[in-house]
Amino acid sequence: MNTAKRTIAFIEILLVLPAALFMTALFVRNIQPPIYEPARSATRLVDWFSARPFLCLDIFLIALPFTALIFGGVTILRSWRNDPALRRAAVELLTVVRAHVAALLIAGATIVAGGVLAIVAVHVITD
Repeated sequence: MNTAKRTIAFIEILLVLPAALFMTALFVRNIQPPIYEPARSATRLVDWFSARPFLCLDIFLIALPFTALIFGGVTILRSWRNDPALRRAAVELLTVVRAHVAALLIAGATIVAGGVLAIVAVHVITD
């Protein structure tokens, strides 16, 4: 069963990879002017996706991630029903999160602040 879950996880990563690559390229091409790398390569990738609407939009951005969503949901539901250790671990995780919610919120806000500062620094450097 463990091998089956690993195989499903690997297949799901492969199914989501083209969409994740496209979304990353959309983000990267807006970080800096397109005359510089990696924005130029990201722009080429976005243009390649745009030139093939059936393959890229319908297949890579809708069908493959939807397939991963369905397979993942079915796998998680099947594991939830058949694995009492998974249910117990989920309850323990919720208990820990409830006990340390303030620390988790502080950590999340700190990560968001770091991300905002990184985006501002990139903006200041490129202007």
